[in-house]
Amino acid sequence: MAKIDTVDSRKKLPSRKEPHWQRLTSLCYLGYRKTDDKGGTWVMRIQTEGKSERRYKALGAFAEKPDGDKYDAAKKAAEAHLKHLESGGSTDVITVGQACNRLVQKYRDESRENAAKDAEGRFKRWVHSNRKFSDTPMQKLTAGMLADWRTTLAKTPAMHQNKSVVSDKPRAASSLNRDMAVLKTALNLAHEDGFTTSDHAWSSKLKPVKDANGRRDCYLDIDQRKALIAHATPDLAILVRAMSLLPMRPGAVAAFTVANFDRRLNSLVIGKDKAGKDRKITLPASTAAFFAEQTKDKTTGAPLFARANGSAWNKDSWKYPLKDAVIAAKLPAAATAYALRHSTITDLIVKGLDTMTVAQLSGTSIVMIEKHYGHLRAEHATKALAGLEL
Repeated sequence: MAKIDTVDSRKKLPSRKEPHWQRLTSLCYLGYRKTDDKGGTWVMRIQTEGKSERRYKALGAFAEKPDGDKYDAAKKAAEAHLKHLESGGSTDVITVGQACNRLVQKYRDESRENAAKDAEGRFKRWVHSNRKFSDTPMQKLTAGMLADWRTTLAKTPAMHQNKSVVSDKPRAASSLNRDMAVLKTALNLAHEDGFTTSDHAWSSKLKPVKDANGRRDCYLDIDQRKALIAHATPDLAILVRAMSLLPMRPGAVAAFTVANFDRRLNSLVIGKDKAGKDRKITLPASTAAFFAEQTKDKTTGAPLFARANGSAWNKDSWKYPLKDAVIAAKLPAAATAYALRHSTITDLIVKGLDTMTVAQLSGTSIVMIEKHYGHLRAEHATKALAGLEL
């Protein structure tokens, strides 16, 4: 058996296709395939106990290492892979990019198309666009690589709604958290499926920025909401009114079609939302009448709240018209579509509706309602207790 652990011993070996082997354990061998006088590549061989079956894994040339360190690096890689297999890891090798694609496919297999499209878009922008990072095998992913990826992402300016305009606005910590979270989910899935036996690299470097999602402080009272509706274009005014009547995410309201509303039962099915599964709510008579008015002369698949040209609204189409209406109504610059949701949730909390019901109506968790609106419930409770004073 050849000696391959020193530079001099490897230089004396003949060049050949078959590796020169050196035993690491009774069932594991480290091999060196000499290609020419300048070097070669490393491989490992694993034999199944009690069987003649052999498995091979290419380890690479370790070209970045000094010649004197290549054996130790190859031995360390072989031992790490052996440990990976002994811990139940897969023999298949996947890259970071492939791990991301597996998550997108998982979402689609679970019929979570919105989640799949969102993840796919983020991976396209922040993972697949970085070929070196995307092509990194999962088992070679290090904390340093993830730290560099995170730093680069954090320094990337926020994306302008108008894709042709280059933004100079700093990236929000909440945006960074969302992009990191979806990558972390993909890496965790690969870890769970045995493609790597350690999640240390990303569990330490993809921790979210604390307090990135601060309390939604831009509250618009009833008069301000009416002013916004009055200064909006006719088609936008209908959408803003709908957003002012329901504590839902703007995108969920804009995605309603005629089919979502049942005129007989005054009920509304919420489908496209971060909450995931469809849910149904019953609308009060006045709100139901407003919704019924929007269904006139429309097919079931038509947008319930359409633009003047008949197409559906989205964040790109309402952003600038809404800004114009905000300015015309002399409202705070922070009066966005999301501020309408915050305002309706605030009203429900202040009026004493229980947290669970508010969470169900708004399509979020009780934890998030308590986090962002718990102070209002505390104030409400204080006033209620004051009424008990003798």
